[in-house]
Amino acid sequence: MSYKTILTVVTDPDLAESIVSHAAAVAQGAHAHLDVVCFGVDRTQTGYYYAGANAMVLQETLNRATTEAEALAAQVREVLGRFELRWSVEHGVAQLADIGRHVAARARFADLVVLPKPYGKNHGVELEPVIEGAMFEGQVPVVVVPDDVDPPSAPKRVVIGWNESAEALRAVRAALPVLKGAELVHVVVIDPPKHGPNRSDPGGMLSQYLVRHGIRAEIDVLSKTLPRVSDVLMRHVTDVGADLVVMGAYGHSRFREAILGGATRNMLEQANVTVFMAH
Repeated sequence: MSYKTILTVVTDPDLAESIVSHAAAVAQGAHAHLDVVCFGVDRTQTGYYYAGANAMVLQETLNRATTEAEALAAQVREVLGRFELRWSVEHGVAQLADIGRHVAARARFADLVVLPKPYGKNHGVELEPVIEGAMFEGQVPVVVVPDDVDPPSAPKRVVIGWNESAEALRAVRAALPVLKGAELVHVVVIDPPKHGPNRSDPGGMLSQYLVRHGIRAEIDVLSKTLPRVSDVLMRHVTDVGADLVVMGAYGHSRFREAILGGATRNMLEQANVTVFMAH
């Protein structure tokens, strides 16, 4: 398996250069084609009107979003001109409530989606549904990049958050091209179950699976000494000097406000390294 089509979605001019540069670096490393979609976000809510609203006001919001999309596309083309790779840029307008569907339609035909961290100062509310649309509806792995992370040529030390779930296993399989290029992969198991078939060798079967793919893997069994699993995992990421975390993403509800599970949301809120997720 290899990545042949990389997708990124741009909605914010302040984040555009960082995320496009990161996606371009990933595409260059994989010898892949990079698709960039620029959305001007129409934040009016269909069916809700305020005093004085009329067709001219609604048309103005649409025109503003169209202008923003065109400006984003021009900015992205300028950034991509610095890279030697195959790329394409398209732009359009999406309503905030519907942007996830538009993203999913494009993500379905990508091998990997590279997106900015959805939480943080001055990060728009549309970034979360963009990730959700790609991962849950588009069914494609997503690489989430913090603002201050430089585009890497390839991750050298990787941490896998392993809990034997189907989502975690899908994330590992989707990340195999990345894991094969790493110098060392840490399979991190936090408070493994005391009962079950793998109680005497937590993470052992996954480690064997990785080794057979030519990946150098170590198992790190940790106790939950902090309130949240994500806290323990991120502390270990810092301790081992990892530059990538691979983990499953969990959706406990189909309502957008609660679709990302607690551990997933916590990781995305506090992560200071790139996170590779799949559902």
